[in-house]
Amino acid sequence: MRKKTTNELVGEKNIFQIKNGLRNQVYLILDNIRSMYNVGAIFRTADAALVEKLYLCGITATPPRKEIEKTALKTVDFVPWEKRDNTIELIKELKKQGIQVIALEQTNDSINYKNFDFQKPVAIIVGHEVDGVSDDLLQLCDGIVDIPMYGIANSLNVSTAAGIILYHLCG
Repeated sequence: MRKKTTNELVGEKNIFQIKNGLRNQVYLILDNIRSMYNVGAIFRTADAALVEKLYLCGITATPPRKEIEKTALKTVDFVPWEKRDNTIELIKELKKQGIQVIALEQTNDSINYKNFDFQKPVAIIVGHEVDGVSDDLLQLCDGIVDIPMYGIANSLNVSTAAGIILYHLCG
């Protein structure tokens, strides 16, 4: 047994199909993510899961930035993305298009993501690393899900949490 080389792994994929082909009907809304390294890591995971689109909202940084590129590892050019200043307007637009909007947040009403009835197309909101998804946005959502925490930590890094929910929806 041997590990595949990067050239072998990339060579197995048709770049045109990845950039222009069918994608999963999953949108990801990054609301006020302060760390560009988290933004880059989410780009990388969004590419791996073939999400439909990333929305970079509020203070969330946008490419090109070396901090984003460092963790995105060349995926920025393969993930459709859009900058939006007003997340509330975005949510209203998506809902008018028939897209279910779900927040990934810990509240007293959150449902374990494994037990939630997701309907595609679906948009997932992840929020600020400290403050989470704002109350204004939570009020607009069709549901709120969380990831159970079994250890001493009370939360996961936003890019890790985004990865878990994306692979649940796209796997």
